[in-house]
Amino acid sequence: MNYTGIYFKTMKQFLQQVTTSLLHLVFPHVCEGCGNDLIDRDDLLCLKCRKELPKTNFHFYFNNPIEKIFWGRLPLVQASAQYYFTKESMMQHLMHQLKYRGNKNLGVFLGTLMGKALQETNRFSDVDLVVPLPLFPSKEKQRGYNQAHLLSIGIAQTIQKPVVEKAVIRTSFTDTQTMKNRVDRWQNMDGRFSVDAKCNLEGKHVLLVDDVVTTGASLEACGKALISVPGLKLSICTLCYASQI
Repeated sequence: MNYTGIYFKTMKQFLQQVTTSLLHLVFPHVCEGCGNDLIDRDDLLCLKCRKELPKTNFHFYFNNPIEKIFWGRLPLVQASAQYYFTKESMMQHLMHQLKYRGNKNLGVFLGTLMGKALQETNRFSDVDLVVPLPLFPSKEKQRGYNQAHLLSIGIAQTIQKPVVEKAVIRTSFTDTQTMKNRVDRWQNMDGRFSVDAKCNLEGKHVLLVDDVVTTGASLEACGKALISVPGLKLSICTLCYASQI
């Protein structure tokens, strides 16, 4: 028996464990939901917080509440939202981290969870590409990123479809939608999007992605620009559904 080899192998494993422990002590890896320690470096939410995420399961059902939002407004193949959004909730905390705290990794991670959910059903299996709802360039520059694009990256990596980030262009700045009613939201967004002809979307099934849907005004306006492309089929997926904000 090669005791020397066994000794060095054991010492190597011991040193690796010590190094990992020291790194975790100096650079703690904590759950984005509850703040508790996480051992797995590839995870951003602990098992407890994952179980507490308010899943909608809309992706399993035809005529779900997201699809009903767009009835008579936008012809869709499918639509879904992954989680319910409520105030003073963990989901609101995660959304705040994503949109205002520069947590890009969280955006991709949540997009991965969205993609895994879409794989649980065949309703979205024929999607050809993923398109994020665009921000106006000055707003994206100020924030440093587009949260819908981060979600799209996570989805696309999971379902193994390409992301076409600049397929749609936001042609003018719009005021925040938060305090507007449904009619005002639509008027605020109408005609604000155009499709980049160089992206060649003809005949494609596009999955349009955003972080949250309330009245659907932004997604509707963007979707109308997309369906002007000959033969294009459109589906929608958002991280959250907020019936009221």
